Amino acid sequence: MTNPNNISLNISHELKFIDSHALDIPTLSILGDDGEVLPGATAPDIDKETAQRLYSTMRFIRLLDERMQAAQRQGRVSFYMQCLGEEAAITASTAALKQDDMIMAQYREQAAIAYRGFTLEQFMNQLFSNEKDLGKGRQMPVHYGSKELHYLTISSPLGTQIPQATGYAYGQKLKHIDKETGKLASEIDNITICYFGEGAASEGDFHAGLNMAAVHEAPVIFFARNNGYAISTPADEQFKGDGIASRGVGYGMKTIRVDGADALAVYAATQEARRIAVQQGEPVLVESIAYRLGAHSTSDDPSGYRSKEEEAAFKANCPIERFKKWLLKQGWLDEKEDEAQKEKIREDILAAVKVAEKVQKPALEELVSDVYDTPIPSLQKQYEELKEHIKQHPDAYPVTAGRIK
Repeated sequence: MTNPNNISLNISHELKFIDSHALDIPTLSILGDDGEVLPGATAPDIDKETAQRLYSTMRFIRLLDERMQAAQRQGRVSFYMQCLGEEAAITASTAALKQDDMIMAQYREQAAIAYRGFTLEQFMNQLFSNEKDLGKGRQMPVHYGSKELHYLTISSPLGTQIPQATGYAYGQKLKHIDKETGKLASEIDNITICYFGEGAASEGDFHAGLNMAAVHEAPVIFFARNNGYAISTPADEQFKGDGIASRGVGYGMKTIRVDGADALAVYAATQEARRIAVQQGEPVLVESIAYRLGAHSTSDDPSGYRSKEEEAAFKANCPIERFKKWLLKQGWLDEKEDEAQKEKIREDILAAVKVAEKVQKPALEELVSDVYDTPIPSLQKQYEELKEHIKQHPDAYPVTAGRIK
């Protein structure tokens, strides 16, 4: 029998509906809370240097998040979002990639760009939107980007990066396609990883991006961070079915669910996902399960939608402490040295804050540069009107008013 619909023709004479729970998708877990590899589990092949870099990045991000959350409360920056509770999911997945693989993030993946080498000074310049910011002060805080580090600048609208990741990854694959056979002629050298939350998986861009990736076999890793809440909406009010992983299966792509607080499990899953993407030229979906310990952002108060008891139940499952215990057991970490290093990082962050907040804001003309080679008349007209407005209200724009040409 022909099969023009490209579906399974496993004939049955029993009237029976299937739901997503029939899939029974397991969650990969390798590392126990005590820092020991769980019975029956196999630790991934990770060298000492990578493991130490992974840990130091998680530790740095936790300390950066603490300081910048406080800075926002002091009115020094306008906005901030923490990675609290999801450090292992982001850092370990990035560690499993090549340095020049493309990262398309949502807005809670500062650990990814930190692992790639984004400096403390660069973090501060972006957060304070000063003239040294790579984005020229045009973005909200935590909307990082770096061409050098292959980290696409973050967009605030949810889900926009998902179809973009599919298209970019397909372009990465095209270089390795034999024009005569249409098949892979060589192993793909670079892939794309796309991070998003389970809330973004409710956007239309999610479905369009995954379907396109599956049909065209784009080498992209879709990394879904299921942290339990889309701002204040709990997961059980966002969707039916077995999480986000079941959707990957529905779109016909290889899928895995992983304990997002387990750095070894995330590293192993992403490492294998990348192998599939480069060797087979296919998309892979990874669903990370890790609780968002902090608020959605500094604009959010989680006490309005979840209890202190719920938060306390998850605080004991700290991804950094779990991985730290494993490192200590390997003899790859000295606890006294670690504590001393943490104190130094705190001091460095505070010093960097004091420097960055004193750096001048970008010149006003940066608002219209890089859009056109020469600003079009309508844009130039808006710019001139803005300058006149600022000159008329210098008290409202004290920094900018003094730099208008």
